[in-house]
Amino acid sequence: MSELNAQLSFLEEKFDFYLDELINLSKIPSVSAPDFPPEKVEESAEYVAKLMKECGLENVEILRIPDCHPYVYADWIRNPNAPTVLLYAHHDVQPPLREEIWKTKPFEPTVIDGRLYGRGTADDKAGILIHISSVAAYLKTIGELPVNVKVIIEGEEEIGSTHLAEFLDIYAEKLKSDVIVLTDLANFDTGIPSLTTSLRGLGVIELELSVLESPLHSGLWSGPIPDVNMAMSKVIAELTDSEGRINIPEIYEMIKPTPSELLKDFDKLPLNEEIFKKQSRMVEGTGFIGGKGKHLLEKLWRMPSLVVSAVVSGGKKISGNVIMDSCWAKIGIRTVPNMDTGKTLELLKKKIESSIPWGVKAEFRVANGGNPWVTEIDHKAFELAKNALSKGYDKEAVFIGCGASIPFVKPFSDAFGKVPALLVGVEDPYTNAHSENESLDLIDFKKSIRSQIYLFDELKKLND
Repeated sequence: MSELNAQLSFLEEKFDFYLDELINLSKIPSVSAPDFPPEKVEESAEYVAKLMKECGLENVEILRIPDCHPYVYADWIRNPNAPTVLLYAHHDVQPPLREEIWKTKPFEPTVIDGRLYGRGTADDKAGILIHISSVAAYLKTIGELPVNVKVIIEGEEEIGSTHLAEFLDIYAEKLKSDVIVLTDLANFDTGIPSLTTSLRGLGVIELELSVLESPLHSGLWSGPIPDVNMAMSKVIAELTDSEGRINIPEIYEMIKPTPSELLKDFDKLPLNEEIFKKQSRMVEGTGFIGGKGKHLLEKLWRMPSLVVSAVVSGGKKISGNVIMDSCWAKIGIRTVPNMDTGKTLELLKKKIESSIPWGVKAEFRVANGGNPWVTEIDHKAFELAKNALSKGYDKEAVFIGCGASIPFVKPFSDAFGKVPALLVGVEDPYTNAHSENESLDLIDFKKSIRSQIYLFDELKKLND
């Protein structure tokens, strides 16, 4: 039996053990958002540190900076001639949202029809266990890894990595590596291993409109007084045109045309409108937006999008015949390569200000979640990673884009001299990350661990 067969056999024997550890970790409600108990994020960090120690990693420590949820660090550095690989994941999770919609309780992970349901099971505690179990597959069998490894598990990714710049100022040298592996992305579909080569950026504007100090009886006061919800509706309606394109021409002036070779690659991927509607669970009869003649994947990965993720004024169960005093909305904009998120937010805020009717009072909170990121795939690391994924899944890996944002990627890659960042993961179109009924495909979970066992073996060739 070769050494690598020993690692793969270890996975077969211990997979249920690491699945149980994923379940244990996912029971901890480590929601990093405000108004959720920060001690649960601390508890999650402590559990991750325990897993790191048990798998054989060394120098395990919880890294802290003021007013920031904890990071967890560990390493295994033995060979000065081998490349050093930084493994990234995050242990914080999204809020559960509407618990009555979940098939199971969000923090009681449950297996149903081959999927593990629970908040954080896929995003991104599965990523942590991929790192832990693949490292253990080497250290618990042959006692060494073919590469040097550093592991960093973040505690505030789901709130935009707001302290990332400060964290890098302190710890960049400690984390410096030759290649980064981020296990927080998705496959194109179940069973199709994927390497992500572009991410959209994210900016958010919270807008609150006010007309009254408190709600008033609509029969006694409506007519002269503006309806604040109508005002918000007018503002939102002005943000897009009849095709759903963002109604700010200056934004599109920043965008470079999608390369024709990339569009040809999009056509090779197994996706059409019918599949897309099934994956996204669009309501029957709903059409597409974003402009005619654009490929679905171009709209997802290479074009900006605008989403109003919440509008709050009164409540469905407590609404009365009143003129509401205020209305709040959260408006997010996704930016693409060549766009500057800060400038884009300025343009969006200016558009909103010009659309506010009747002198209604407006208050803004603007949050820049980071610029878009794109990488070339000519570095040797991408070929090695594609080989590893193809072996682990027994299916040829594909290069894809992603419409989401990961603030960690570009700053860390830049801090280490623009080293290659390999973005992989175990989510799929049915995962429902950030929504109710988040779930993880268990077959792909095992295949992703297999892939990372192969990846360590492949990445030892970086210095050849």
